[in-house]
Amino acid sequence: MKQLVFVAAAAALALSACETPTPYQPAMAQNPSAGGYSDQQIEGDRWRVTFSGNDLTSRETVERYLLFRAAQLTLAQGYDWFQADQRHTDKQTTLEEFGGPGWGGYWGPTWGYYRRGYGWAYGAYPYGCGRRFGPCFPAEIDEVSKFQASAEIVLGHGPKPPTSYAFDARAVVAHLQPTIKYPTAKT
Repeated sequence: MKQLVFVAAAAALALSACETPTPYQPAMAQNPSAGGYSDQQIEGDRWRVTFSGNDLTSRETVERYLLFRAAQLTLAQGYDWFQADQRHTDKQTTLEEFGGPGWGGYWGPTWGYYRRGYGWAYGAYPYGCGRRFGPCFPAEIDEVSKFQASAEIVLGHGPKPPTSYAFDARAVVAHLQPTIKYPTAKT
């Protein structure tokens, strides 16, 4: 039994190592849960910029990537500075259950069938997991939080205005570039 627990723990560790915080990347319509940045032009010099992270991406990282994207966008549009008119960071928290009925002891498929007089029975490959079959890992409930930051920015030419909401785009890119993590190339 100890070997099974060790194997299960090793597999869980291997699976968790595959998931990483959201890198600095464009958001993909086909996989919105992967996160990333998006932007939309509202007027000639006004844009809405958003960065969404997964459950491993900290609030600080999401906000830093938003600021970096705003600076990159400003330079790409031929401007020198940007000012944040409106800025929000939202936190979405959900509860997720790991283990327990409906979750295979070996992360296998779960199945069920109905028996007259007994009701529904659930199981999983190979030993089963549920009301009528073998042992399961105990259910664990985790609180999972994801952050999304958005801002409406106004772009400008020349020296930045002397307000605390205006940023020199070149300076922002230069200072934040070393902290930005890009997606790893798939081999």
